Parts: sequence; C-alpha cells; structure tokens
Amino acid sequence: MNARSLTILLTKNQFALLSYIAVRPADEPALSQRAIAQGTGKALGTVNGLVKQLDAMGYLDGANRITDAGRAALAPYRVDNAVIMAAGMSSRFAPLSYEKPKALLKVKGEVLIEREIRQLQAAGIDDITVVVGYMKEKLFYLEDRFHVKIVINEDYHRYNNPSTLMLVRDRLKNTFICSSDNYFEQNPFEPYVYQAYYASLYSAGKTDEYCMVTNRKGRITGVQVGGSDAWYMIGHAYFDRSFSEKFTQILEREYDSPVTRAGLWEDLYARHIRELEMYIRKYPGGIHEFDSLDELRAFDSAYVTNTDSYIFDNICAVLHCTPDSIHGIIPIKTGLTNLSFKFSCGGRDYVYRHPGAGTEAYIDRPAEARALEAAKALGLDDTFIYIDAARGWKISHYIEDAAILDYHNDEQVDTALRMLRRLHTSGVQLDGRFDIWEKINGFLDRLQGTDVSDFTGMQELHETMCALHARLKGDVGPLCACHCDSYNPNFLIDKQGKMYLIDWEYAGMSDPGCDIGTFIACSDYTTEEAEQVIARYLGHAPTGAELRHYLGYVAMASYFWFLWGLYQEACAKHVGEYLYIWYKYAKQYAQLALERYDQEEAFA
Repeated sequence: MNARSLTILLTKNQFALLSYIAVRPADEPALSQRAIAQGTGKALGTVNGLVKQLDAMGYLDGANRITDAGRAALAPYRVDNAVIMAAGMSSRFAPLSYEKPKALLKVKGEVLIEREIRQLQAAGIDDITVVVGYMKEKLFYLEDRFHVKIVINEDYHRYNNPSTLMLVRDRLKNTFICSSDNYFEQNPFEPYVYQAYYASLYSAGKTDEYCMVTNRKGRITGVQVGGSDAWYMIGHAYFDRSFSEKFTQILEREYDSPVTRAGLWEDLYARHIRELEMYIRKYPGGIHEFDSLDELRAFDSAYVTNTDSYIFDNICAVLHCTPDSIHGIIPIKTGLTNLSFKFSCGGRDYVYRHPGAGTEAYIDRPAEARALEAAKALGLDDTFIYIDAARGWKISHYIEDAAILDYHNDEQVDTALRMLRRLHTSGVQLDGRFDIWEKINGFLDRLQGTDVSDFTGMQELHETMCALHARLKGDVGPLCACHCDSYNPNFLIDKQGKMYLIDWEYAGMSDPGCDIGTFIACSDYTTEEAEQVIARYLGHAPTGAELRHYLGYVAMASYFWFLWGLYQEACAKHVGEYLYIWYKYAKQYAQLALERYDQEEAFA
C-alpha cells in the first residue's frame, strides 16, 4: 500500500502552507496569516481559506501552529534520503578532471560536493549516499567527514548514470537525485516535497540542453535535446515514492539494453514519460553546472590566475606563459590509450597529451621521447614540441582541420609508405626494442584471470600464431627504427596536403614488417590489395620470401592488436569494430602466410 494512502492527501496549496509552518522552530512565536502569506507567496485571502481548512482537519491548532495530526499528514511527503552521483570522469572538464574528480573542484572557496552535502544536511536530510567510480579513493574521506554512505560503481567506464541508479535502486524512495558537480547559490533542498520534479532554468535563445514541454499543471509531457526559448533540465531532481517504484521497475526491466546503459537516466525517463509522473520546478537562476574551465573562470575569477593544476604548470613551463593565457580548452575524444585536449595560447593552438591509466605497464615513455626527437629530425612529425620522459605528458602543435589518411587514396598511401621507408632506412637507433612476440606474450599474461580472452577459438588461434612465429624467426634480418602503431589515424594531413606521422608511444627497434603489418591490419584491404601495398612499400615486386614474411607480419600485427584490444576491454575501454577486424585478419593472414611457407618448403 502506498504510504500516502494511509492518510488524507493534501492539496498542493494545503501542503505548501502546512510544510511552511512545520519547518519553523517550535519555540518561535505563532505566525500571523499575513506573515504566512508573505512567506508562502500566496494571497492573504487564499491563506485565510487554507487556515480554516487545516484547522477543521485538525492539522493546525487555531493559533497557526502545526499539530501532531498535521505532522502525520505531512509524513508521506517527508524526504527520506539523497543520492549524489559522483562516478563519472567529466571528460568535458579537461584538464582539471584528469587530476581529480570534478566533484572536488573548489568553487568560491568551497569544494563542490562538500557544499552540496552541507546544503542537504541543512535541510534535515542526513541519509546521503555518494556513488563513486573515477578516482574513487579521493572521495572516500566524505564518509568520515560528513557521515555519508559510499557506494562504488565499477562500471562507470563502460556505462552512463543508469548504472549508478541501478546500484542504489533499493534506496530510491522520496529521494533527491543530485549531481556532484552542481553549484547552488541558494540551498534548493527542503525536508518536505509535494511531488516528483526536475529543476530547470530558462534559456532565452538556443540551447543544447534537455528541454521540457509541460501541460498547464506543470507536468512534464515531453523532453527533447536542444531547443530555443525553453525551460531545460539542470541541477537536481526529486523522486517521490510512486515515481521511484515505477522507475525502478522500468530500470530493472530495460537495464541490459545497450540503449539504456549508454544513455542517461533522463533518456530512460523520457521514453516512459507517460508512465512516470514528474513536474517541472522552475528556478529564476542560481544553479550552475560548469562544462568547461572557461565557464568556471567566468563564475569564479580565482581560476583565471590560479588553477591549482600541475597540468597548467607543465604548459606554462614549456610555453613560457601564464595560466590566464591558456583558454579554449576542448577535450579530444579520439584515441584509446590516452586523454588529450586542445587549447589555445598566444594565438596558436596546441594539444596536451595526458597518459592514460595503466599505460605505464606497456609503454616505455623514455623510449617514446627518443623516438619523437628522431621523428622530428627526420621531418616525420613536425607537430612535436615537448615530452616529459618520466611522466609521459606531451605538448604538440594542433593541426587545424586535419584529415586522416585515406587507405584508398593512392597518393596518400604512397606518401605514408615513403615516410615509413624513410624511417626504416634512416639508420636511427632507438632506445627501446619492439619485439612483437614478446609484447604478445605480455598481453596474454595480463589477460590471465579475465573473462575477455576465454572464448571458443582462442586456443586454436594462439596455436596458429605460435606456428607462424616459429616460421618468422627464420626470416630475421637486421632490426631498424619502427613506428609500430602505423595505422591511418596516426597519419595526419593538413590543409596544405602535408602529412605528419604522430603518436610514437610504441616506437622501437623492430622488424619493418611490424609497421607494414599494422598498416594493413587496420585497413579494409582485400588480400590482393594488401599484396599491392607490400610491393609499393618495397618499390619492387616482392620475392616469395619477402611476400610470405610481410603477410606473416600482417597476421602477427593483427594478433598483437587483437590482444591489446582485449586488454582495453578488460580495463573497461571500448575498442569497437577493430576488435573483430584484428581477430579476422590474424586468422586469415596467418593461414595465407603459413600456406606460402609450406609451399616453399615443399619445393625446397
């Protein structure tokens, strides 16, 4: 039975007046009707009528004080708890979010999440759950300092905030749903709430936010992304018990759907808006959600000159600038290994590369630094400015409107192959060695105990690659400087048509087959096209020995990147269709190369 059915339901006006009186200290003098009208914003005549109604119901005592019966009538509207969502990375808030959760940013002297917790507690809401994920350990202190409950979301990498609500679905009652990165100028929380609502601000002009359509009573009847001259969702939401019950049922039923887990809980709500009764709560202003450092700087001038960020310190040291000259920060979504953002300084655009978590396990940063210096000297990567060889961060020039290599543009492919040839024949000695078989076994070791490599066909594939490796060992020639990550997104082309070979993290002394193998492994070439690429790289029709060797390295490179992809998946980083391409090519080219080895041995 719904808790509200245990007592007479209040009208919205009755609730407003009774809850206003209820939250006043018991030792304060009784309020006059005029004072109640002023405090609730209602007309004096309306207040007079409501007081008479509530007196007759036994909820007021005749002196405008709430009775025990009145408090019982309010009980179904009492807020039970709050959930603060603090699991996500907030990648749009680069670079500060690379160093700490956005919730821990200090705005106008207060840590965002601490301010929000204090505001909830000031409203009498002490049952607060904080769901953490990204850099979770930095938020653990909240438990002791504020006596909140901590819940860990291990899926924050892979799924959106429905995964957070799924974890705490048993706690959803009369519940405030809060984002950890909101700043409320005035405390928006209250101990009693009449019905489910979503906070909103008005956008005069266009906005990309979630805009709401409502009926005349304020019930939300539609939600759309983007709009103009509209009220949009921002800040907190409130679930009443009825909403929580229905929403939880829908969430449990649809959670396994990729659409649900990839979207926001608001998207799930919007798809079931007829079933889920929620109202708009309009605010005149005072709710802030900072999507970029520039927005934060506009609100808190302290961030203009002091970002409290070692990343900004790095930039300033290299470019000889001050923090206030760094602006226009835009996260770059490409790349699976690292975090990067574009920024402007002194009229030029740059890219800051922040090493991804766990990359120290398989990337030799000092070797990368030596490779970058060599690449710049050879004219292969003029974007490079500076790298910290110990910590792995890097600053490069940003190429405006850069295109990536088109595998089916003959001119671009020939340029890329010439660049690889220049590197391979340069005589440059790099510090590290890239032994692809050693790297393969390294990833196999890291995948032990995970589920991602436990599937039908994996053992057979590995045995095939072992057989191919045994054949390739007999072809070993002199090692040369290799890029070892030579797929098309790493060949950038500027507006003048100049090509740059970027991202030298895997570079080292290796067999040139590693580069040609990777180049083909990440393409959609047919085997016939692959053989043509090998010939174009060599500058002549390959001999039988050359062809089998390079085809074998296509397979070996595909297998290496397939295992790399499995490792990323194990670390909750989605690789996408490349995972299947590499799996397919590893099998296909291994078979092709082994057949050629077998044929030549048969004729020997």
